[in-house]
Amino acid sequence: MIKRTRELKVLAGLVARHPVVAITGARQVGRTTLARQFAAGRSGGVTFFDLENPSHLARLDDAMLALQDQRGLVVIDEVQRRPELFPVLRVLVDRPRNRARFLVLGSAAPALLRQSSETLAGRVAYHELGGLALDEVGAARADVLWLRGGFPRSFLARTGPASAEWRRGFIRTFLERDVPQLGSVVAATTLRRFWMMLAHYHGQVWDASEFGRSFGVADTTVRSYLDLLASALVVRLLPPWYENIAKRQVRAPKVYIADSGLLHALLDLDSRAALDSHPKVGASWEGFVIQEVVRQLGARPEECWFWATHGGAELDLLVVRGTRRFGFEVKRTTAPKPTPSARSAIASLHLDRLDVVHAGEDTFSLGPRLRAVAFRRLLDDLSPLR
Repeated sequence: MIKRTRELKVLAGLVARHPVVAITGARQVGRTTLARQFAAGRSGGVTFFDLENPSHLARLDDAMLALQDQRGLVVIDEVQRRPELFPVLRVLVDRPRNRARFLVLGSAAPALLRQSSETLAGRVAYHELGGLALDEVGAARADVLWLRGGFPRSFLARTGPASAEWRRGFIRTFLERDVPQLGSVVAATTLRRFWMMLAHYHGQVWDASEFGRSFGVADTTVRSYLDLLASALVVRLLPPWYENIAKRQVRAPKVYIADSGLLHALLDLDSRAALDSHPKVGASWEGFVIQEVVRQLGARPEECWFWATHGGAELDLLVVRGTRRFGFEVKRTTAPKPTPSARSAIASLHLDRLDVVHAGEDTFSLGPRLRAVAFRRLLDDLSPLR
């Protein structure tokens, strides 16, 4: 088991400041394990309710009676199964002498987000838990993390074939069991086909018309498929940045499979040799690196964008925090060089700095406000935004 120190620190701060903290994330990403690690380090009482356990469900038939006398930390797992709990939590945390903190865990089902935002406004903080990250597994295991992805059971599997088998099983279970629980009526076979098609478009700009033609349905229908997978946090959309400059800019999002291991399973890539010889190897590495850069910076989703013009200039990742702007290009090469696209991004977007993350050994300057950063040195050379 890997102790997720950074995630525990973030969680401790949120629980100290908010009466209710909601941990969302994809299935099997480690929400329950993180909650148990957090609870083990706290003094005072801890009470767990797992809403997939029938006896725990029965205890919460009268939620007010079951929760009103609780003290310390109360953890409610799979909370989306009982959305009627949120009004009860609002009443409990508004008591003058509330002595409990509530930690609720659940997949990012629309019902969970809608109910909590409506009834717990001003009382709840959200924390989206991703898979294992580079700083948690160590730079020496970066290649394993890229190939297997960040789901703990996939990354920690004894062998490569065992990891691939787990990911294939995850995809099947997700489509056949988890998606219907999100309220979807889309057939599992249809959604699998759509997800596999997205894998082949990983790292490209979303084109609803092209997907609609392939499926023989309206653009709005394929967009609903995309939104469903994005809400379940298995697909990530990187929105476009555009502003009033003298260039025609792309205004559709880029689409990524959120976990590199799931991407490789959808593409039927079970080994590093198969990955290295596949046409999507560069796009796979780009998505993996972007995710690690975002997590190392501590950037929030609303701070992350991509930028592209119809003239060909492009920036893989733009992080905007306040008045500061930082750009990132990902190049799977050992010898990065300054490009006209990079210079255009620096000038057009008024970047504080542009980093070209590459597969070589060293970090070095490429010019004013432009440097090459070795991915293997990411933990040392990329400081979190302050």
